[in-house]
Amino acid sequence: QLQVEEFGGGLVQPGGSLRLSCAASGVNLDYYAIGWFRQAPGKEREGVSCISTSGGATNYADSVKGRFTIARDNVENKVYLQMNSLKPEDTAVYYCAVDGRCTGWGIFAADFASWGQGTQVTVSS
Repeated sequence: QLQVEEFGGGLVQPGGSLRLSCAASGVNLDYYAIGWFRQAPGKEREGVSCISTSGGATNYADSVKGRFTIARDNVENKVYLQMNSLKPEDTAVYYCAVDGRCTGWGIFAADFASWGQGTQVTVSS
């Protein structure tokens, strides 16, 4: 399994922004589709965003379209999730998932093999 880590979570006020980072040492993330997921207490893990391999196609959950952006930084070998206009309902543990696929039909946890431990994002005034 790949060793995956997420960084950048924290506490932010509604309307604020955070940028999450995903890293996996020893591999080139450009070879993999990357998914971002989140899970709030007592709720199902949901797909937030996904970025494909060479084609660079991106997918977003309806709840975050227009607010979140997923992007690669191939020089740094990282994938970012830029989160703008954050809402309290965005509060969750956010996970980076690697070694899967972006289907275009949805962002599904079962499609990904390697997961980070999660980083907490709390949106509160």
